[in-house]
Amino acid sequence: MESWYLLYCKRGQLLRAKEHLERQTVHCLSPMIALEKLVRGKRTQVSEPLFPNYLFIEFDPESIHTTTISATRGVSHFVRFGAQPATVPLDVIAALQTQPTETLCDPDLPKPGDKVIITEGAFEGLNAIFSEPDGEARSMLLLNMLNKQIVRSVDNKQFQKL
Repeated sequence: MESWYLLYCKRGQLLRAKEHLERQTVHCLSPMIALEKLVRGKRTQVSEPLFPNYLFIEFDPESIHTTTISATRGVSHFVRFGAQPATVPLDVIAALQTQPTETLCDPDLPKPGDKVIITEGAFEGLNAIFSEPDGEARSMLLLNMLNKQIVRSVDNKQFQKL
């Protein structure tokens, strides 16, 4: 009887394991999320697995043995409770398949009003307030200099959130 199981994959080989398992007629599920974050100083939107290195699979252990699954390229091991691989309830799988596709922001990404510190350049060491993104690679910051607020565009690599 077909059931859903949870696999742990080797680091960075989730897609490889998924590809090789699908060739063996095993149904695979790896929920993805859209995440906005800074990559090399640029604000970009990336798609990442909701559960890194974990893969939900549906197969019948009577037709495909668990050792065959474990020996597949990219697979590390089954998630187990005791000696048997743990089964995942169908309502959990249904909830993961109907997950809304909204874009989330990285918690390290500053939002308007957040305090930041400038780490490079002429204003190094000064505290500022994040105002808004200025394109992909720069941001507008509010600096308090001589009791006057100044708005400056600063490279995203030159400051960090406090």
